[in-house]
Amino acid sequence: MFTVYALYSEQHDKIYIGVTSDIEARLTAHNHPSNKGWTKSYSHWIVLYTETFEEKSEALKREKQLKSSKGRDYIRGIIFSKYKL
Repeated sequence: MFTVYALYSEQHDKIYIGVTSDIEARLTAHNHPSNKGWTKSYSHWIVLYTETFEEKSEALKREKQLKSSKGRDYIRGIIFSKYKL
């Protein structure tokens, strides 16, 4: 099982979209102080959105869609409705 996820940093108003087979471990890694990636600068992340897929290829296809401008608009819509911005 593969999960496409969107993380949100409310403090920095940043979105991160990715794919994982273990969403809990991935969120912990993104928020861990020793994280050296792009997400380190924008901690604290929360899981905003997830979709699950049986096949990794399908998850990667959906990740690519969500990273497009239409996909990011979709994720921003979720943020606006959830946080009433």
